Amino acid sequence: MNLYYFISSRIQKNDRQSFSSLVHRIAVIIIFLGFLLSITSLCILDGFKTKIRQKIFSFGAHIHLTKYDIDKSYEESPFVIDSTVLDSIKAIANIEHVQGVSHKPCLLKSSTEIQGVILKGVGPDFDLNRFKENIIEGSFITFNDSTYSKQIVVSDKIARKLTLKVGDSLLLYFVQNPPRFRKVSISGIYQTGLEELDEVFIIGDIKLNRTLSAWSPAEIGGLEMYVKDFNQLDSTANQVYQRMDYDMQIQLITDKYLQIFDWLNLLNRNVSIFLVLIMGVSSFVIIATIIVMVMERTPMIGLLKAFGTTNKKISRIFLWNGFRIILIGMLSGNIVALGLCALQYYTGIVPLDAENYFMNSVPIAFPWFAIAAVNIGAVFIFILILILPVRFISRVSPVKAIKFN
Repeated sequence: MNLYYFISSRIQKNDRQSFSSLVHRIAVIIIFLGFLLSITSLCILDGFKTKIRQKIFSFGAHIHLTKYDIDKSYEESPFVIDSTVLDSIKAIANIEHVQGVSHKPCLLKSSTEIQGVILKGVGPDFDLNRFKENIIEGSFITFNDSTYSKQIVVSDKIARKLTLKVGDSLLLYFVQNPPRFRKVSISGIYQTGLEELDEVFIIGDIKLNRTLSAWSPAEIGGLEMYVKDFNQLDSTANQVYQRMDYDMQIQLITDKYLQIFDWLNLLNRNVSIFLVLIMGVSSFVIIATIIVMVMERTPMIGLLKAFGTTNKKISRIFLWNGFRIILIGMLSGNIVALGLCALQYYTGIVPLDAENYFMNSVPIAFPWFAIAAVNIGAVFIFILILILPVRFISRVSPVKAIKFN
């Protein structure tokens, strides 16, 4: 057994009633709480960001390609995407899915209420797998081969405002020249929790928009593209830009919902500041603990020096104590934090107010890279921190220390 590790272990066993032992336990608790809060915060933040992004991406793709138009209304100018251009876009490595859509403003009228909405027209190529988790009642619209579907999907917020339910019939009024209306029925009700979407959009058949706008069967209002890796969104958009026609324009989801993504970035900054504060407090506690231990063991240090033990070897005794404090605090903090997060992930036991937080329970994700980075970074910082207090050992005079004893 390592001699200095043995001495360190004996100190721990013999000093259970000493002041340094109390400081030792406090240090372990503070490091434990620091890592418990840090890991839990990372998991909640990543879960929150992931959930919000999923809700946005379930309704709008990462990249939206439209015909260039100085008119900034929701209704796009129609275009036909060239098959060669479409194939070249689909060939981009990071492109996962492509779908044609169109948007048309209209008035939604029930028997008692009326509300302005945007009808998002989609076709059979719509990525239903992303959207279906938002459907809380009924089902998605059923497409027809010969004519447009007379079904729509409305948000829970709109349904409550207009006292609608699945199966109800209502009228869609389109303000155009000449004005038109269509009778439709509600096949399903969705809920994202995001007011920017739930208060504005309903979903219907793109053929309905084509019929009302006198478009050809091949014309669309926009081409939506989903990417595999969101971190490569800008580079993928640049590749799409190089392939599209000169009269087209690109809009990224991060620009379309700029306020939401800026808010998520602000949360990142807040958590970073929180982690720095936690590491600062933990580092201060470690330094204070080692200094207290060195001061209490001044006679022992003097005796070891009198026997010819070097400062470097004596330092190892206190470094082992410091490592033990850090190891116990970090391991217990990680285990408890990941255990609590796993419990919340699988049970959703801690609820949230959906009106304010956009979801019914605290979301959890496991950003393993960030968790590993925090732990590795903390170990590196703590090791550097341990070097500072043990430097006091070199100032201890053997004669004075033994005389003091």
